[in-house]
Amino acid sequence: MKTNDGQNQVQSLLEKKYQNGFLSRGEKVIPVLLFLMAAVSVVTTIGIVLTLIVETFTFFKQISIAEFLTKKDWYPFSKTDASYGVLPLLVGTLKITLIASITAVPIGLAVAIYLSEYASERVRKLMKPILEVLAGVPTIVYGFFALTFVTPLLRAIFPSLEMFNAVSPGIVVGMMIIPMIVSLSEDALSSVPDSVRQGALALGATKWEMTWRVAFPAALSGIMASIVLAISRAIGETMIVSIAGGSTPTASLDLTTSLQTMTSYIVQVSTGDAGFGTTIYYSIYAVGFTLFLFTLAMNMLAQRISRRFREEY
Repeated sequence: MKTNDGQNQVQSLLEKKYQNGFLSRGEKVIPVLLFLMAAVSVVTTIGIVLTLIVETFTFFKQISIAEFLTKKDWYPFSKTDASYGVLPLLVGTLKITLIASITAVPIGLAVAIYLSEYASERVRKLMKPILEVLAGVPTIVYGFFALTFVTPLLRAIFPSLEMFNAVSPGIVVGMMIIPMIVSLSEDALSSVPDSVRQGALALGATKWEMTWRVAFPAALSGIMASIVLAISRAIGETMIVSIAGGSTPTASLDLTTSLQTMTSYIVQVSTGDAGFGTTIYYSIYAVGFTLFLFTLAMNMLAQRISRRFREEY
């Protein structure tokens, strides 16, 4: 009886609010507010893309696309024979990304597997915050760490290594993206149902066989997506390579010499080395648009891999 009385009271209150128009007005306003909040990110993305496209077309009115894509020299500041071949910047970016991937992927996956399959709850609670702190370190701090600690350490082992090189910033960029790989891969592994693990163990599999042949393949879509997203993050890294990589655009595959990536060139020009409206000024938008296409392709690849290897339980 008391339950029915309570329900009647609640229903009567709701009817009064409906009569006053309170709920009807709220139901109309709240979706609009939520839509406006969601539209902010969409409008921002559209604005960035339109800005890049417009300014990039302005650049290509002065420099041909063929020269930009095929020429092997990048000397935009030359007063006599300026050259705008983006290949040296692409090579520098890919060198950093390759070294970062070699550093981060094995370590990140190993840590993710350990946390998901082997670590105790106490160890997991200890390591998780440490990884979160590592992810929160500003990239400029990573850059000075690469220049003042990692580079001297590597030069003590390899004397031929120059002060500015590809190896040191590549390793530190890899250290920076390790938390991303660990976090996303560990989440993917943890989402695999325990019944799958127990079934493998019941059939006689060892802990490692269960992890490598059952849990890892089942979480492959999330793991691959984490790797691709981390590599995309490495492609767009700026401050580490600007500080420790140098500013010498070269198409050489030598990892011991100075280099320049697409992001570090944008930083160089943005600090005031070029006047507004000049060809050099518009070149940063062309380089930025090229970088945008790279990261967009990586993100689309991550989504495709995630859909391709997704397991549903």
